[in-house]
Parts: sequence; structure tokens; C-alpha cells
Amino acid sequence: MQTTIAKRDEPLLIYDGDCKFCVYWMHHWQRLTGDRVAYAPYQEVARQYPEIPVEAFQRAVQYVAPDGKIASGAEACFLTLSDAEGKGLWLTLYRHLPGFAATTEGVYALVASHRSAFYRPSVWLWGRDYEPPRFDLVSWLFLRAMGVIYLAAFASFGMQALGLIGSHGILPLSEFMDAIRSQVGPERYWWFPMIFWFDHSDLAIQAVCWAGVALSILLIFNAMPRVSVLLLYVLYLSLFNAGQIFMGFQWDMLLLEAGFLAFILSIAMKPGIWLLRWLVFRFMFLSGAVKLLSGDPTWSNLSALSFHFQTQPLPTPIAWYAHHLPWAILTASTAATFVIELILPFFIFCPRRLRFVAAFGILLLQVLIFITGNYAFMNLLAMALCIVLFDDAALRKVTPLRLARVLQRHVGTSKPRVVASYAAEAFALLIVFVSIAQLHAIFGGRISSAAMLVDEEISPLHLVNTYGLFAVMTTTRPEIIFEGSDDGVHWREYAFRYKPGDVMRRPRWNAPYQPRLDWQLWFAAMEPASQNPWVMRFMQRLLEPSPDVNALLGDNPFPHKPPLYVRALLYDYRYTSRAEREATGAWWVRQPEGIYCPAISLGM
Repeated sequence: MQTTIAKRDEPLLIYDGDCKFCVYWMHHWQRLTGDRVAYAPYQEVARQYPEIPVEAFQRAVQYVAPDGKIASGAEACFLTLSDAEGKGLWLTLYRHLPGFAATTEGVYALVASHRSAFYRPSVWLWGRDYEPPRFDLVSWLFLRAMGVIYLAAFASFGMQALGLIGSHGILPLSEFMDAIRSQVGPERYWWFPMIFWFDHSDLAIQAVCWAGVALSILLIFNAMPRVSVLLLYVLYLSLFNAGQIFMGFQWDMLLLEAGFLAFILSIAMKPGIWLLRWLVFRFMFLSGAVKLLSGDPTWSNLSALSFHFQTQPLPTPIAWYAHHLPWAILTASTAATFVIELILPFFIFCPRRLRFVAAFGILLLQVLIFITGNYAFMNLLAMALCIVLFDDAALRKVTPLRLARVLQRHVGTSKPRVVASYAAEAFALLIVFVSIAQLHAIFGGRISSAAMLVDEEISPLHLVNTYGLFAVMTTTRPEIIFEGSDDGVHWREYAFRYKPGDVMRRPRWNAPYQPRLDWQLWFAAMEPASQNPWVMRFMQRLLEPSPDVNALLGDNPFPHKPPLYVRALLYDYRYTSRAEREATGAWWVRQPEGIYCPAISLGM
């Protein structure tokens, strides 16, 4: 309820100066509103407003408008915040949303009657010297981190591109595009967006990869960041579609989504920050949810990590030791994974220090995954996304003073243009709408026709994706071993750089580099050869030979001329026990499982 008193030049918010809780939040609001609102404790100004009883000052804050009208309680708070940038929505809801005013006044009355009890939680949740959150440094660091990750992604694929999709590669891009042209009309340009429609030669493939490297370096050094980050998204989307089966990994989709949101961040900071936080939530929460929704018993009985370190695609040397940890530790670690993936993501939307708890938990999980498994740039990207869970004040506290000063000189504080802000906010609404519909469908709900239509239309751009690795834990490790022969009797084994082969060879480190052939063979081993025709193409390239494909291998037993025959065998691999390792020095034990693909020759 409002009353009217003498007019004044600017709004005045009057609070209880003896209340620590009130003083704490008044200092914060004063930083939000600047000199647009004046603040004063009632102990100093009550005599100027005899119309307001002292009991009213003690019960609630009082807002004195320039025209002399006064308001109290929740309404006074929202009137004050309406003078802070981006906070006017609360007053609009208070005045126009049915039930909102009554609800917020009730909450205000509850808090006001227990102010002393809320002081310490406020300090713990927001910090003792809580200033309005700024994200200039956060945005600057995140974009630099994206440059590093893009650099790893483009350089990694560039070193393998010709062997994978070149004219003499396993799955030539030219054949793929001819197949699309023969089956899809002009809409192919939307459903398979890539610049290779202009040129799909080997030179063009290499040009895209190394242009991506160059743009990544520009982004790292903050040169034309908006242009660089947008072009990086366009180039990587082109490689994603051109890469066919070698480019379908979840971290490729995560990079595309995060990459476009990085562009949004570069033109409109606040929508970009919130969209990136929403991405972190979906990525982590879905990673845990799919494990439970799959019904896989190894996750429900907490035994998954008893298998994971041994059966994951490309383990590191530390994975062998992790596999041999006591059962109780592995079980507890599986439970902790669920806590980090299913509970901590909700802290992202809580007060800042709870959000920091979520960030540190996610960072810890990603570090542990990074040291035990080679997942390309996925863990680095997930850790980079955690940057947006902090604010500038938090980052300054952990940054050496001299480095902080250097960074501050490079951090820009330009405000986005009005058109860019509105466009970013409209995009944010679209992303949230589609992603919520996806979440609803994953949990068994029915997606609306409108959401389905929008999802289908934007799906080629991979702006909204679903995530969740290892929904079903593999409990065995089949490996495809390729052999060549000149006579069909004596066979020599091809060695790969990173996937298990020689049982005496220690698992290797390779992240953030991703050997995509090695990775794809892990998936192929789970299925019969008939479901992986590309494996036959790979074997044919070994017979021709193809220098580009041979470059993907670790050791070619036929360095001077290709063999006459090539075959693929299937083996079951497991880690050696501690006793076996001590006795033999081997890291693996393997047992033959049969023929994966019979011997072939070029004449067959």
C-alpha cells in the first residue's frame, strides 16, 4: 500500500541500520543502482518522515519515490531494483502477474521477521563483500579457452583428414557428397550445411582444417574475436558433416553448441552466460540421467567403475592402476559420480557459492576422467565451460595480482547494441524452449508438435543437442586385430598408435588429440562386420596401398609394398592382474575370439 509525502529529487530507500542483514543487502543494492537511488538508515532520517511510524521502519524497508509516494516490503524492493540494469522484470511481475505480489509479500514478511537468522546464510552463500556479479573477465577467459580447444580440435582432425575422408582415404568426401546429390534435392544445403559444397578436393579439406587452426590462434590472442568464433563454428560444422562416421562423437556436438554460444557471449554477455550455464546443466545432468534411465545393472548396483577403466575406448596408463583399486573405493566413486552428475548441476542455479561448489565438483570429475581416459578435448571443453559458473570477483581472488592486472588491461567492457541484445534474448528463448522439450522427451514425456517442428528445422545446425556417455557400461573388451600376408599362411599384425594391440605395450596418452580411426574401431568391435562396411574399405586401402591411410597406423609391417591379403581377427582383452604384470611385464591378456572379417585381396 502506498501513501504520499513531500516530493524529493531521487528515490530513497530507508532501512534498519541496526540490522546486519539489512545493511548487507543495502550495500549490494547500492552497487546495483549506483546514484539513481539514495539509501539511508531510518535511525538517521526518521524525523524527516513523521508520517511513517517507527514500527513500520522496523518491520520493513520503506521506498520514498521522487513524487512523494511511499511503498514498503516486497514492493519497495522491486521499485528499488527497477533502477538497476536488467532488474525491471521483477516490478513488472509484481504489478501484472496474478498471485505474484501476494506471494512475494508473504516471503518478505517471513524473511523480515527472521532477519538475524538469514544474515549468516547470506554471507556464506554470496560472500562477505558481495558485489554485483560482473562477467567481463569470465567472458574473456572463456573465449580464450575456446580458442585453445578449437585449436586442438582442428589440428587433430587436420593431421588425419586425408586418411579418413580424403580422395584416397577410408570414406572419401567426394563419394559421400555424390551420394547426397543423388538422393537429396536442393534442401541438401540445409540438411548438410558445409562449405565443401563449393569445393570438396583434398586441398579444400586441408584448407578448412588449417584455416580453423589459424582462426583459433586469432581467438586465443583476442584478434577479431566475434568474427573468429563465428567462422570457427561454421568451419567445424562443415567438418562435422564431412567427417561422416568419424565425426559423430558427443564432444563434437558439444563443441558446436558451445562454439555458437561463445559467439552469442561475444555480442551479448548476460544471455551468453546464462545459455552456457544451461548447457553445463544439461550436459552434466543428462550424463547421469541416461545411466539410470538405461536400466543397466552395473550403474544401479554401483559396479560400473569395476569395468569402466578396463573397457573404455582408449585408457591411459593410470587406468590400469585405477582398475585395481579396492572394490569399496570403486563403488564409492561410482556413487560420487551420480552425486556430481545428478545433484550438483542443480546448484548451478543457486547462489554464487553453491554454484562454485557445482563448478569444483564438475572440475574434479573431469580431471579424474582426463587422467584415466583419452577423451579427446571433451574434458578440457567441460572444464572450460565451468569458467562461466564463476564471476569476475571469484576469478580475481585466485589470480595472482600481477597477472590480474595484465588481464584487466585486455578485458573489454563494451555494452552490446540494443539489436544484438534483443536478438540474443530471442535466440535464448528458442534454445531453452527446444532443450526443455528434449529433456521432457528423454524422461518419457511427449514432445509437442511445435517443439518437434522447431527441433527438426534447426537440428542440422546442432545448436541444441542431447548428451550422455556410457549409458550402458561395456563389461568386456573385444578388439579387432588386422593382419596382412603375402601367401595367406604367414601373417603379420598391423599396429595402431593408441588402441590396444601388443599386450606388452603400455597404454598411451593422446588427449586432446583424438585418433579417430582407433576410436571408431572400438565401436566396430561391438558389432559384426556386416554392420560396419567402412571396415572393409579400410582393409582395401591397406591392400592398395594408401599412404594417407597408412599414416593413421602406428607400425606398418609392409613398409615397401602392400600385402596380397588382409584379414581381421577378434580378440578379447583384459588387464593383467598385479601378479601377472609383475611376472610378465604385460599390461594386457588377450584371447582369440574368432574371425571378424575373412581374408580379402584386391582380386576378390
